[in-house]
Amino acid sequence: MGRGPVQLRRIENKINRQVTFSKRRNGLLKKAHEISVLCDAEVALIVFSTKGRLYEYSSHESMEGILERYQRYSFEERAVLDPNIGDQANWGDEYGRLKTKLDALQKSQRQLLGEQLDSLTIKELQQLEQQLDSSLKHIRSRKNQLMFDSISELQKKEKSLTDQNGVLQKLMEAEKEKNNTLMNAHLREQQNGASTSLPSTVPDSMSTLNIGPCQRRGGTVGESEPEPSPAQVKSGKLPPWMLRSVSNR
Repeated sequence: MGRGPVQLRRIENKINRQVTFSKRRNGLLKKAHEISVLCDAEVALIVFSTKGRLYEYSSHESMEGILERYQRYSFEERAVLDPNIGDQANWGDEYGRLKTKLDALQKSQRQLLGEQLDSLTIKELQQLEQQLDSSLKHIRSRKNQLMFDSISELQKKEKSLTDQNGVLQKLMEAEKEKNNTLMNAHLREQQNGASTSLPSTVPDSMSTLNIGPCQRRGGTVGESEPEPSPAQVKSGKLPPWMLRSVSNR
């Protein structure tokens, strides 16, 4: 004898109701996963318990993508069924779509910051971890690129400063060599001027003075200077060598 139809109604016992919810919830999540894998379908499942706790499953990378697709499809389908719906409820639908997207983005942001992770499953936590790893890779790549560009720019500046330093060094050496050349030329001019200004004559007294009988300058051979008088000898105005000459005479 077959079983009759089971009448569904609310379970009055709170404990039994909680146990049944846990079993049916796990079975529902399992069925959603199976249909997404076996049939390659995009499945989104959202369940709120009597206490307001959220349980969700999505075959897509994120629940937001499926919800956005649902909102877009729902709006397009209603627009086809009722051509005037686009004009009548355009702003309302747009507001609802943007509000849903904003809530999803805020939730995703909080989860990326490590908040509201209690309701996530292992798969969702793994997906969140992959997103964080991917973000860190992009951040490190961008940071390394900026550091490489900065190092390259500093190397270019260093090369430019080195070249400028080399040019200035050559100019300083050329200026120093020019100054040395001018100084040497000036010293040579001073030496040449000093040599031409020195006296080259000898006093006439030294050239005409002779010891003993001597020839008068400008006179002929045989002409001798007059002998000093006795008065000159006595006066002591003659040098000693002349005095000896006079006394001998």
